[in-house]
Amino acid sequence: MTSSAVNTAHPNPDPLTLEAPDHPVLIAESIWWVGSLMGDDSFQCHVYLIVHGDNSVLIDPGSVLLFPIVLEKIQKIIPFNQIRYFVCQHQDPDIAGVLPIIDLRPDRHPQATVVSHWRINALLKHYALRMPMLCVEENGWQLDLNGRILKCIFTPYLHSPGAFCTFDEATGTLFSSDLFGGFTETLHLFAQDERVMEGIRFFHEHYMPSREILLHGLFKLESLPLRLIAPQHGSIIPERLIPFVFTRLKEIDCGLYLMTHSCSNVQRLVMLNDLLRKSMERMVMSRDFSEVVSTLMHSAIPLLPVKTLRFHGLFNDQYIRFGPETHYRGAVAQPPAALRDRLGTPLEAWRQAEGSMLLLVPGSPCTEDAMDPEVVQTLILPLFAPGRLNVDGVATLALTEEITLDPETRAVLEQLGLPLGVALEREIIFHSLNKEREKFYQISTRDQLTGLYTRFYMRDAVARLCDLHDRGHQTGLALAAFDIDHFKRVNDTYGHPEGDVVLKKVAGVLLESVRVEDVPVRMGGEEFVIFLIGGDPKGVTGITERILEKVRALTFTGAMTGEKVTISCGLAFRGQREPLDTFMQRADMALYTAKRNGRNRVCLAEELPPN
Repeated sequence: MTSSAVNTAHPNPDPLTLEAPDHPVLIAESIWWVGSLMGDDSFQCHVYLIVHGDNSVLIDPGSVLLFPIVLEKIQKIIPFNQIRYFVCQHQDPDIAGVLPIIDLRPDRHPQATVVSHWRINALLKHYALRMPMLCVEENGWQLDLNGRILKCIFTPYLHSPGAFCTFDEATGTLFSSDLFGGFTETLHLFAQDERVMEGIRFFHEHYMPSREILLHGLFKLESLPLRLIAPQHGSIIPERLIPFVFTRLKEIDCGLYLMTHSCSNVQRLVMLNDLLRKSMERMVMSRDFSEVVSTLMHSAIPLLPVKTLRFHGLFNDQYIRFGPETHYRGAVAQPPAALRDRLGTPLEAWRQAEGSMLLLVPGSPCTEDAMDPEVVQTLILPLFAPGRLNVDGVATLALTEEITLDPETRAVLEQLGLPLGVALEREIIFHSLNKEREKFYQISTRDQLTGLYTRFYMRDAVARLCDLHDRGHQTGLALAAFDIDHFKRVNDTYGHPEGDVVLKKVAGVLLESVRVEDVPVRMGGEEFVIFLIGGDPKGVTGITERILEKVRALTFTGAMTGEKVTISCGLAFRGQREPLDTFMQRADMALYTAKRNGRNRVCLAEELPPN
């Protein structure tokens, strides 16, 4: 066939839909899509041809089912006997099934060679081919087409032990086999926009074995100068979408079939995994319980007919309820009769009594839903904390339809029992802390001058925070110790009344800078501390730096007009089980360092030595 015949095929890389699958498509310089699209099949398989004279290459030759149409497309471009290499990036029949037919064709290249990894060739040999097999690892992980180099990038276990991808240096095209592949309802040969990621995510979550293995392969491929990704399945990915697809692929979970013993409904497994992943992420990242509930509801509704979600907890012999009527802020209330005898019972006794972690009961045990005609069934999920043997909380899901839970949904919901128990206990403790704060405030445990907490209140409140931190229910606890610089000079120069003005203004900065769960304390004189709950070191350091800036910006009137005040800060991050006295001493030492180094600065305490 002459070179002019090559140019008569369709060189237009416009989107190709199922209505136009009958011609080859030029996707890059001398690279052609020669696959065959199957109607009513969301699992399309592509074949690619690299035209390079008598050293032409067929990437992932395909199946017996599609070969007649693939062959017809090839012959519109070049004679079949110009294809010297048949690259098989894994061994499945949708890639290698046609090899015995090619092997017996009288017009195949006299030096036709199968190119693959040794682990794949160990399986392909069972086709009893006459064609020789070239192992890519024994050939320096590349194929030299008389000057045009194809690099082979090893991506083991994606999805087979010997899987690899092929990169054409001349065009920047990556033939990625299963990687970047996707399911497609209505195929566009070229991905149009970010929506292509839905099919890719759906395919990878159940087909790839783990996120760690996927990341290993992605990091290798990301370093290549990619201009086009040509997967075996789904849509070809143009350069403008490549960074987006890499980023999103790094975020997905894989190995969905680990969640099931019987379910083959991949879409349902994806939704269950989404429920588990998003709920866990929100519980870790957010201290706002209403955000946790919102995420859980949003992810659960596609799986369960949930109308309302409530939580009931037992704490210090008090029942506390969290529901939509209080925007999931705790309220002391008696639990419904269906729950009263279950809260506080041993977890194992619950399991034995119900035969499962979960309980489905007709109607609603929640008094708020008892008269709601839409609620026909309630799902009760026991919640528990690490190291606890009792069920101290439950989640109740009011359902608008009767359901029978499949094993996979049941398993995911039961997995949520522990993290939800931690989130509920944390919220109950915060709720109780707020009540305690109100109580202590009523008995004048706030400093009369500054409005900050007193040392007496600090000991009791911070002991609870340390207990919460020791049990792993919060990400961290920091202590910022402050001292007003040269405060004695203010008293000596302007008198104690003006000194009190300075104390109140500095305390005002502290109060407006903290969150409701933090504990700001006046230790005495011009010394203050703030116990900061959660947050990363960078964020906490930023809070203290902003406090120093606000103090520097304070203005005064009267005798102190034009005067400026600064403060120094020592910042320490608590190690789990660190005694409070040691914790505070480290912050004090950092404060002294800030004073010695010129004041008006934040100094970090030395880290606690490992046990």
